[in-house]
Amino acid sequence: MKRLAEVIGRELEWVQPSAWKMEYELRAGDETIATLRFRSSFGSFARAESADGCWTFKRVGFWQTRVTIRGCGSNTDIATFKNNTWSGGGTLELPDGRKIFATTNFWQTNLEFTTEAGATLIRFKTAGLVHLSTRVEIPPDAAGVPELLWIVVFGWYLALMMHTDAAVTVAAIS
Repeated sequence: MKRLAEVIGRELEWVQPSAWKMEYELRAGDETIATLRFRSSFGSFARAESADGCWTFKRVGFWQTRVTIRGCGSNTDIATFKNNTWSGGGTLELPDGRKIFATTNFWQTNLEFTTEAGATLIRFKTAGLVHLSTRVEIPPDAAGVPELLWIVVFGWYLALMMHTDAAVTVAAIS
């Protein structure tokens, strides 16, 4: 796998090689840059791997959901994401007190991460209903942000969780 820094500026896309598995690949053309695999089709625990590192994501809570982000094999959070239930998106809180904001559109097809100063770090544009994929845009000035490596994977995790939640809501209403 190539490091993320080697492909910034190239077209990146998260794809699901098989609609039957909760496994995804971040690709730059034919090259795999990162993977995201869920432990089970019904759980929220996922493991992400790339040449830049390995991380785990797990959603906890019911009314006030949050996601813990950890390095693989660690019990220490490197960040916590607090979901904004009513307006979509939420806030990534880093141990040093910095915050990174996630916003989404009404249909949850666009997800964007921005700094407290309003600078865009990453944009995700999602397509598909069952067999999801998303284009990833990383502005060149975001390359120096150390968290960028795992936010690229976490953003896709978050988009998948939002898609799952929307599907459950539609099923409950029907």
